[in-house]
Formats: sequence, C-alpha cells, structure tokens
Amino acid sequence: MREHDRFTYSKSQAATQRGVVLIFALLVLLSLTLMGVVSVSSSMIQHKMAHAMEQQLLAFNAAESALAATISQSADEAVLLDDSMIDPLSEASKIAAIDLSVDALSCFFDQGYVSRTLTQNGLQTEKHHITNGQYDRQSRLNSWSLSAFVQERTCRGSSSVMGSADIQCHVFLIRGCGQIKDNQYAVANTLSVSVMTYELP
Repeated sequence: MREHDRFTYSKSQAATQRGVVLIFALLVLLSLTLMGVVSVSSSMIQHKMAHAMEQQLLAFNAAESALAATISQSADEAVLLDDSMIDPLSEASKIAAIDLSVDALSCFFDQGYVSRTLTQNGLQTEKHHITNGQYDRQSRLNSWSLSAFVQERTCRGSSSVMGSADIQCHVFLIRGCGQIKDNQYAVANTLSVSVMTYELP
C-alpha cells in the first residue's frame, strides 16, 4: 500500500472513531438527563406525599382534639353543677335520639345535633364552650365535634357493680371532625360514650 493510501485510510478511520465516540457521548448524556428527570420527578412526588400526610395528620389531630374537648367539658364539675350551663352530652340528651339505621352523624350536614367548635384558644374549663373560630393561629384548620343521643339501656354488669341499684346507661355518639381550610374533605373519628345514672332503693 502506498504512503498516500495509508494516510487516507488513517484519516478515514479516525473520523469513524470520532463519530462513534460522539454517538456514545450523546447516549451517555441522554441517560444522565433521563436519570436527572426521573430523580426530580420522584423527589416532587415524595414531597407531595409527605405534604399530604402532614395535612392529614394535622386534620386528624384537630378531630381528636374536638373529641377530647367534648369529653373533658362533659366531665367538668363547674359546668355540671352550674344550673346556668349545660354540657354537650346533657344538651344532646334533650334532642331526639339518632336512628343509626337511617341517619349518619356526618361532619358536613347539619342534622340538628349538638355541635362544638374548638378554637385556637384551646379548651376553657368552667365555661359553656360555644365559641366559633379557627383551630390554630394560621387559620388552616377547623376542628369541631357533633354529639348525638343514641339510646337508654340497662348497663352491662350493673348488678355486680351496684347490687340492687337500678342503673341505666345513656349512650351517646361523639364525632370529632378536622378539616384543612379550603379542603373539601374532613378527617373524622367517632367515639361511643355511656353515661351511667342510677337510683338507690
């Protein structure tokens, strides 16, 4: 092979190698770009999931606080002994009993049951708690509860507890509701409560 032919062949081979390297580099760059896009997308999804879980937890805590507020106020001696105040369960007992086969104690429908709103000032004892307001200072959360009377029935195990006393249990449902502002959904939790009343012979 002549010198000129060898030189031309070397130039052609070098050009081919540069083309292969360029294609390989572009493929590597494309792969890195795709990996970056997937990583950013995954991070955004995880961020949204974490935010949603945080919102749900805040709403759940608001619902639990509403439940605790109703129970606490119903056991507040200052309210129970003051004829000018009434606790949520006593107030609920004055309303027709809820028929659970027909009605539902829903957070979003006013069915005439006793409603209590928990505010950013927290639960204040020795008061008839009827103040409306936001649950926290950020105005992000609403927290409220509904109380309904279910039925009156003989307490289970009453004969072994009080002997010959006639013990009746007033059964109530309390539903705590927590909702993030501007969110159409609410997190709710329901508690069944029995209040015992008895008359000694």
